[in-house]
Amino acid sequence: MISPLLTAPGAVAPPDDSPDAGVPWHHGDPFSEQRSAARSVAVFDRSNRAVIAIPGEDRLSWLHSLTSQHFTALGEGAGTEALVLDAQGRVEHHVAVANLDGAVYLDTEAATAPALLDYLVKMRFWSKVEPRDATAEFAVLTVVGPETTALLGRLDLPVPAARGDVVALRDGFARRVSWPGSDAVDLVIAREKLSAWWSALTGAGARAAGSYAFEALRVESLHARLGLDTDERTIPHEVNWIAEAVHLNKGCYRGQETVSKVHNVGRPPRRMLLLHLDGTPEVQPQTGDPVLLGERVVGRVGTVAMHHELGTIALALVKRSVPLEAELLTGAPDRLVQASIDPDSVPPDTPAPGRIAAQKLGR
Repeated sequence: MISPLLTAPGAVAPPDDSPDAGVPWHHGDPFSEQRSAARSVAVFDRSNRAVIAIPGEDRLSWLHSLTSQHFTALGEGAGTEALVLDAQGRVEHHVAVANLDGAVYLDTEAATAPALLDYLVKMRFWSKVEPRDATAEFAVLTVVGPETTALLGRLDLPVPAARGDVVALRDGFARRVSWPGSDAVDLVIAREKLSAWWSALTGAGARAAGSYAFEALRVESLHARLGLDTDERTIPHEVNWIAEAVHLNKGCYRGQETVSKVHNVGRPPRRMLLLHLDGTPEVQPQTGDPVLLGERVVGRVGTVAMHHELGTIALALVKRSVPLEAELLTGAPDRLVQASIDPDSVPPDTPAPGRIAAQKLGR
């Protein structure tokens, strides 16, 4: 769905191969847009996200049985993230969630939304739920920056206080989120009023910003994006989705056996790391390119971004056996560039509870 903001004065369309077709890539200066989001406040058009609405009295218990998240504990006015896994525990869908006024709203990647909706409709059986495509009804804007709360206050908008809080708006809802910056709020508003909301937010002091800047901040925050930083083999542990989108103590759901086994007695075969890339902006790897240690393939490149302070960076799924100080190469054979692992991006290697118990028994 093409945003009306794409034709606004100063808006620059994304490249033809961009995963964010339909929304502005930037508004003239993507690095300044990033700085505004980091130091003051910026607003991003994310109306290319799909929205699925699920009203019905069984919505929470039904979603609890289908997803990785503890929906029966999700209160009114609460948000979270959730996954739909296959039988082997591999990620099929990732959604942002809001539970408000008798419905659950899931926003997700437009490319995978039809398959997700089809799955949900097929799994209704006798449950009292009515999942529907609400993309034509709602659009997503995200406000990012330390002045987010002040900006919303200037517009007399209710402000969700803590991460996961959801509050009603006249035309939708606001949801406090943990990324891509230290202070961020999603505004899920009536699509027909998208331009009016944009004008109000930028008029109140938010910098107009595009997907170029948003993706750079997302990569910096180490938050995976479905289909870019994941492949057909990805399990939640590899991409930092256990803490955000998986509840480890809930009842049975498809893929739970893998989640539980890796958490309790194993370690994921790969981990998502931040890579610093050399080379010119014209010669950089692309999503899906291999990560090489010598001549051996040890990983897969996800999102590549230009950051206003860090330079060219990328998320990559890399084998656990790769030393953190390794000199890596990535890209296609005719455009290889050097890459190094950011040590601060390495997730803590928490010992598996089951392995600890086994070791104690063996003493």
